[in-house]
Amino acid sequence: MNPLAILPLISSIVSFVTAGFVFRRYFKRKGTYLLLWAIGMIFYGIGGFCEAFYGFFGWNALIFRMWYLFGAVLVAAWLGQGTVYLLARKRTANILMIILGLASVYAVIRVFGATIDPAQMTSSLHTGSELSGHGITSSGVRTLTPFFNLYGTVTLVGGALYSSWIFWRKRVLLHRAIGNVFIAVGAILPAFGGTFSRFGIPGALYISELLGACIILFGFIRSTTPMKVSESPHLATEDKDA
Repeated sequence: MNPLAILPLISSIVSFVTAGFVFRRYFKRKGTYLLLWAIGMIFYGIGGFCEAFYGFFGWNALIFRMWYLFGAVLVAAWLGQGTVYLLARKRTANILMIILGLASVYAVIRVFGATIDPAQMTSSLHTGSELSGHGITSSGVRTLTPFFNLYGTVTLVGGALYSSWIFWRKRVLLHRAIGNVFIAVGAILPAFGGTFSRFGIPGALYISELLGACIILFGFIRSTTPMKVSESPHLATEDKDA
């Protein structure tokens, strides 16, 4: 049993609470971006739960597949797709959503159809991140992660930069600009923790995931709470849909 496993368990709880908060906002105000953000946070929570399970009980095949699919492959891309719906034209967002949906179905098929080396399931490594490199042995499965994460990174970081530029140019939507920056930082933070964990720093991934979940929660609250600034009439119209 790894005592550090309490950290991903807390991350999972924070993520599910955040998903509940965003779902509540979605049912009240609608907005596809809110729905996708909520789904992304469910994925984040599933990943944290699987890591906690690993820390307390050790890996099994189902837990490993769920962790790899939701925690390593899908989460950043789905959070990023929410940001696309918030900032991009609806037609563009719909096209990208179709592509992401088909790619996600493909990922489910490949991950759950992959062969897992049982010897790797008994590894004593202190986080699950190291297993992503060699735990799934079927060819082509590990190549999914960079594509999904690249899309998530581009949309999250690009969305944060774009919304910041909109605020700077028009002096509107300050709350969305700040919220998107925090969401982007929180979603990307686990990648840095995973890097440090590969250098043998215990708990680096777990700590970064917990911080990421908390920062994302703050970002959601900030992005849906208008700030008292000098705003144009156009902003007042847009905030009705926030």
